[in-house]
Amino acid sequence: MSAPLPGRLAGKVALVTGAGRRGGLGAAIARRFIEEGADIVLTDLGRPAGPLLDGDNIGTLDEMHAVAQGLMAAARAADSPGRVHVSACDVRDEAAVAKTVAETVAAFGQIDILVNNAGVGFVMRPLIELSMEEWNLVQEVNLRGPFLFTKYAGRRMVQQHEGGWSGGRIINIASKGAKSAIADFGAYAASKHGLLGLTRVAALELARYGVTVNAVCPNHVTTGLGARQNQHRGQRMGKTVDEVLAYRATQVPLGRLGRPEDTAEACVFLASEAASFITGEAMNVSGGEEMR
Repeated sequence: MSAPLPGRLAGKVALVTGAGRRGGLGAAIARRFIEEGADIVLTDLGRPAGPLLDGDNIGTLDEMHAVAQGLMAAARAADSPGRVHVSACDVRDEAAVAKTVAETVAAFGQIDILVNNAGVGFVMRPLIELSMEEWNLVQEVNLRGPFLFTKYAGRRMVQQHEGGWSGGRIINIASKGAKSAIADFGAYAASKHGLLGLTRVAALELARYGVTVNAVCPNHVTTGLGARQNQHRGQRMGKTVDEVLAYRATQVPLGRLGRPEDTAEACVFLASEAASFITGEAMNVSGGEEMR
């Protein structure tokens, strides 16, 4: 029997933040990466951290380990050699971020791919009602977190480049809300617009080290978080969730809602050698809903 063909990410090590929720975008990205042969460092908060980051809004340690078990099952099904390491991390905490990057290198010897996926999208309130606690939380998770991980993973990628390695990939999960306004999502839109600026500056600064930095901009995806957004939109529109979903589909030229796998496939491409000459871009994955 012939040996299986290596995946597009064979021999690579990928760190994916915010990947500890079943059915979440981060878990879908990690699954496709491990099916393509990558080793995965899976991170999430791990434990509640205040009323806004309670057990309903984070990946707990138990759920993180359950996701990791699912990833290993996916690797076996794909005949992939990929392995998984779980690391609880508060992306707002610089020391915790530095520790997770160090853990990645200790576990697998290198870091090739960083996906900044952790984000807060459950703060849905008009600007004039938004509290400073809510505003700060969204900015800290959605923008400070990617900055810190880019800083420490980027440093490691620079060191690896100086040792003769090249080809690092940083992928920021932005949003359609990084390009268009969304009512009741002022803090979120501001953070995601800022993430595109961070993406472009990092792309300029890290290019000479062979590191590409890009963003992916999905439209609405009905993950666990997306379901809560649908409920909020329904209350605002006076419609049921099913009516909201039907309405959302009418706004997409390709006629269907986005799926986690759509964003995951875009990330596999950007992480692969096929995207080695693409950097500083903000790729829409929206079925044509967003074209800028």
